[in-house]
Amino acid sequence: MTILELIFSILCLVLLSLFLVWIIGERGKLLLPSTRDIFRQSGFKNFLNGSSFHFYVYGRWTKHYIKNALRFYIPRISMDDRRRVANNYHSKTLTLDQAKKLINLDHDIDVRDLETVIPYTVARDIVLSAPPQMALYDCPCREGREDPCQPIQVCMLFGEPMVSFILEHHPAKSKRLTRLEALRVLEEEHERGHVHTAWFKNVCLNRFFAICNCCKCCCGGMISMMKFGVPMIMSSGFVAEMKKELCVECGTCERFCQFEAIESVEGVRINRDKCMGCGVCVDKCPNEAISLNRDPAKGVPLEFDKL
Repeated sequence: MTILELIFSILCLVLLSLFLVWIIGERGKLLLPSTRDIFRQSGFKNFLNGSSFHFYVYGRWTKHYIKNALRFYIPRISMDDRRRVANNYHSKTLTLDQAKKLINLDHDIDVRDLETVIPYTVARDIVLSAPPQMALYDCPCREGREDPCQPIQVCMLFGEPMVSFILEHHPAKSKRLTRLEALRVLEEEHERGHVHTAWFKNVCLNRFFAICNCCKCCCGGMISMMKFGVPMIMSSGFVAEMKKELCVECGTCERFCQFEAIESVEGVRINRDKCMGCGVCVDKCPNEAISLNRDPAKGVPLEFDKL
């Protein structure tokens, strides 16, 4: 058998497998209801190009997916490929107030062509239903670390069928979330100095799906950006600015900055290029020496009530 014949045979087997899973997902009882919903909503085209299986692998084994991507895949690909990764999996930094607004939506939102907010072709159309279905899930990034930040259960998932998929496949690691509980998680994570990020993914559903509460030592997105240059985290649209006359150089802001944007070199200095406008340093500064201001160079904030 020649190489071409072997490749053709493998391709035929893959297509046959995809077709069988499609049939099972549509008409059979061998898959969990949420898995059938994922396959049904993603469409037959996503079966042929493998996106449905990609989504299944990501949702079913998220911890291993992220851990192996950081260990084996991201370090070995070119910068062009890293940009393609970001185009398919990226986030928008949120201030605490912005994250609360997402959770407190009281009407349906349908916002389109958000190129100034999300400079990627993926997920520029955002559709949210209020009140959304929500679930709290063990953070796969923290779960994959030997000595992770605590607590582990801090990832918030939004909308169906993603919420049901996680609840059905990870019952011991997830639970349904009320609006009040979600707000409490945000407040507690903000108090710990962690950053809120809204995530978008182009695997089947192509939409906003999660709010993560991130730290630089565990978060796969932050590590990908800060260590490997994958541009997958976008600024909130704000930047931190220091009032030097109020600063006592206590080092609190530098200690809490997850993006390593604050440096103590001949006084305290904020690196505007690194700053993502999360606002953690503003609330942590004991002297109120830092403020968060709009910066057109950082893009437009993700504020649904104003867009």
